Amino acid sequence: MAPSAITPPQGVQSSTELTTAAVARKIAETAPELINNGVNTKMGLRPLDASKLKFTKTTTPMSVPQPGDPIINTSSQCTDHMITAHWNSTTGWADPELRPYGNLSLAPTASCLHYATECFEGMKMYRGFDGKLRLFRPDANCRRMLMSSTRISLPAFDPSELEKLIKVMIAVDGPKWLPRPGSFLYLRPTMIGSAPALGVATPKEATLFVISTFMPPLDSPNGMKLLASTNGVRAWPGGFGYAKVGANYGPSLMANGEARARGYDQVLWLLNGTVTEAGASNFFVVWRTKEGKVQLVTAPLDGKIILDGVTRRSILQLARERLTDNKTGLESLEIVERNFTMEDVVEASRDGRIIEAFAAGTAYFVCPVSVINYKDEDLDIPMVRGNSGDYAALIKSWLTNIMYGKEDHEWGVVVPEVEDK
Repeated sequence: MAPSAITPPQGVQSSTELTTAAVARKIAETAPELINNGVNTKMGLRPLDASKLKFTKTTTPMSVPQPGDPIINTSSQCTDHMITAHWNSTTGWADPELRPYGNLSLAPTASCLHYATECFEGMKMYRGFDGKLRLFRPDANCRRMLMSSTRISLPAFDPSELEKLIKVMIAVDGPKWLPRPGSFLYLRPTMIGSAPALGVATPKEATLFVISTFMPPLDSPNGMKLLASTNGVRAWPGGFGYAKVGANYGPSLMANGEARARGYDQVLWLLNGTVTEAGASNFFVVWRTKEGKVQLVTAPLDGKIILDGVTRRSILQLARERLTDNKTGLESLEIVERNFTMEDVVEASRDGRIIEAFAAGTAYFVCPVSVINYKDEDLDIPMVRGNSGDYAALIKSWLTNIMYGKEDHEWGVVVPEVEDK
């Protein structure tokens, strides 16, 4: 479980300022074109450049699993190809390569194996109901990965170049591996410190790679059941909860496993009683205030405790655009990003003011919450549709329509495909 001592240490503010300065320096040193109007001022330090992509196609193509194949549930079946790109502090980024999917070669002393210099993104590619291949807001994922990489002293890069590389990969593998309308594959861009040397220091080498895998839908037909943590935290002030780094996830696995052993799906993480995230997803509650207003409430980003989820961001934007009047047939919402506590949730539940709650993220998508256990008491959360609340169901339908092409929207980015000959 994550650390149970949750009182921020003295000097958190100065620590945060130190981290901010270090991130700015990392960007200036490893990707100066991001702050100099596209001009690379570091002579000899090559930027990540998708136009230099080399192609090495597989000569031993794998078989595509059919729906229902047990291997899908293992999340281990990847597509034929992957993207790799290597960086070192002397020359910058080598030419990226689209190559057959396969194992990486790492020294036992590689930085990522000892000091958690690893970050990643979670994305999906979709086969639309119109037959087109799509990504959902890939620019947001690539920008977030830049933030995550520099937070753990890995090199910076132009996010648009990573997006181009991802598009090439799925353009090549999409036709074979994602043939059925209404289906998806999971995408995992990752960067690791790969320098073969021990020592608590900034890695002098890094490896970027992108893979794609089958993943089963992570839904809960009867609603997600959450166990609110009262003796552990996921993230803390001055830490790195806002970055998508591996060090955020490993320490939480034991608590999540214990929650499942007790009959719950995920941990609802608290910080000094304040609600933060549900497992690896953002958490939302719809309630009526004591004054009678209906609010959609979620934790704020300003404390850098929670992840700036792409699904979270999209839900808030759509809600502000479409749920602040009565055009949907549902009562209009006030959209609120603020800190709130489990005691607030308990009080609202006992007063009958909870309307619904849901978790949201790339893996679980929009997942209604049916129960929250807090201090050994189960709070039943309404789901007026039996398997969902009205607001979660409507928001989920909007996002689904964009992802699968039923609604023409700028967030649904169509990717032209490359047919093998």
